[in-house]
Amino acid sequence: MSYRRLLDRWLGVMLSLIGVVATLWLGFTGQLALYIHPRYFAFTVIMAVIAAVLALAAFALVPQAMVPQDPHGPGHDHASGSGHDDAGKRRRRRLGAAGSTLIVAAAVAGLLVLPPATLSTATVNQRDLNGAASTLSRDEAIELVGADYTTFTMKDWVSLLRQGAGQEFLAGKTATVTGFVTPDKSDPENVFFTARFVLTCCAVDARPIGLPVYSPGWQDRFETDSWVTVSGGFETNPSQISGETLVMVPDSITAVPEPDSPYVY
Repeated sequence: MSYRRLLDRWLGVMLSLIGVVATLWLGFTGQLALYIHPRYFAFTVIMAVIAAVLALAAFALVPQAMVPQDPHGPGHDHASGSGHDDAGKRRRRRLGAAGSTLIVAAAVAGLLVLPPATLSTATVNQRDLNGAASTLSRDEAIELVGADYTTFTMKDWVSLLRQGAGQEFLAGKTATVTGFVTPDKSDPENVFFTARFVLTCCAVDARPIGLPVYSPGWQDRFETDSWVTVSGGFETNPSQISGETLVMVPDSITAVPEPDSPYVY
């Protein structure tokens, strides 16, 4: 069987197996959380195992009769220019084989070679930071009022700010949150967000949330997408051009490694 016919027959199965291997590897190394919500781990791994069994069965069980036969016989050489296979057809076959090879190579590189990575500022720029759907409901936010704020998460603080918690409520309260650094688009020189992604199902529907931090010259100390823990209170934003009304004015900003579980749920 020629290389082109091999690709024609097994391209889909090979791509499926590459996806299965990548999924199982992420599952067994604990990195599946970079792409899907933990409640779907077991389902995803079970489906990957079933897909692997079906793909291997396809190799073993597809009857030879279903394999396209060469009408000119098994020894016929199509690449030799026998006279009835014109140059255009040969060129298209070569391009088709090259395209299939590139697809397989891209799948191997993207799924098995390149290291998995968390969502970052590049994704924040494509989505709505602190969009309504990424925070708690109004009733859930109201329940936070009067609760022990020292246990609040970033999602809690963001929800309170979005629900209109003002300086009177925030006075004297200190938040400590951990997230990655992403610039405030309206005043990137003085304000950054410490941000995380909220995962409902998978990375495709992940929505960024974040707390604005007033820290002029932060770029000299922290790189975009680096992880920090910020501790501080909330005050009216000193920036004259930022679109954020209230910001964290940090007592401390500490560089930290990316956590094992970088998303919130």
